Amino acid sequence: MMLGFAHRRRFDDLTEQEVLALAISSEEDDGRIYRGYAAHLREDFPASAAIFDGMAVEEDEHRRRLIDLHARRFGDVIPLIRREHVAGFYARRPTWLVENLGLERIRDEAAQMERDAERFYTAAAARSSDPDTRKLLGDLAAAEAGHQHKAGALTDAHLDEDARSDEDNAAHRQFVLTWVQPGLAGLMDGSVSTLAPIFATAFATQDTWTTFLVGLAASVGAGISMGFTEAASDDGQISGRGSPWKRGFASGIMTTIGGLGHALPYLIADFWTATVVALVVVFIELWAIAWIQNRYMQTPFVKAVFQVVVGGALVFAAGALIGSG
Repeated sequence: MMLGFAHRRRFDDLTEQEVLALAISSEEDDGRIYRGYAAHLREDFPASAAIFDGMAVEEDEHRRRLIDLHARRFGDVIPLIRREHVAGFYARRPTWLVENLGLERIRDEAAQMERDAERFYTAAAARSSDPDTRKLLGDLAAAEAGHQHKAGALTDAHLDEDARSDEDNAAHRQFVLTWVQPGLAGLMDGSVSTLAPIFATAFATQDTWTTFLVGLAASVGAGISMGFTEAASDDGQISGRGSPWKRGFASGIMTTIGGLGHALPYLIADFWTATVVALVVVFIELWAIAWIQNRYMQTPFVKAVFQVVVGGALVFAAGALIGSG
């Protein structure tokens, strides 16, 4: 159970033995984190996995040296004290959260881990008035700074320019397959398919509240349908498109957003004002779809604009004609 802030120890109240024990447990946790990153990346990004394997070994070496120091100064019994027991101590994000954010995010998180530790030990050393404690904290800060240099050396050893380029391209492709494609499909479906029912209702009733309710129902319903359809259509094992739940989430959320974009203006009481605002939003939505197609799908911009605008115009015209009939 996580301790409440009021029940945590202040760092200034820790003894030198407890500070050393805290450093030992922190190094152990970081080693586990790096091994977790390596296991997660090994299949698709073996060069980066090798880097994290090496960083985990470095953490093990730091921990061994700290344990040896503790044994010499305080004996073999190490107090149980961890990051969450100390107020103001840097925290680590859950491994599963960082892993789900992609290769570059994992690299950035690893660099931040070392910077956090170095800054904390440096600041703590500057505030300490006890010479021994000051030296201990300074040594820990130096060790973390040295680890940053070691991480750079490991990167040079395992990840040359070609390997990094290959891994970056693979990560970008996975991002497109898992997030961009289903999200784009959802945005297109939500933006285009809801045009007809929303504007048909608008021109048929000229009642903004009724139009909003129809738009809300159409958007949420389409989002749920698209999300479950995407998640159930492909488990990603053979296609390599990634987690079905991630794809379903991206598709469902973007479908709902696409529909709500031109439904929300009908919260405006005046019918024609709401309709004009909705048409402006539709233009922005279609332009965004064309930009995403050009940016991530390499579709020529003019071709993307033509496809989206023509398709959207046809659906809008159908809805307006049906509603006016």
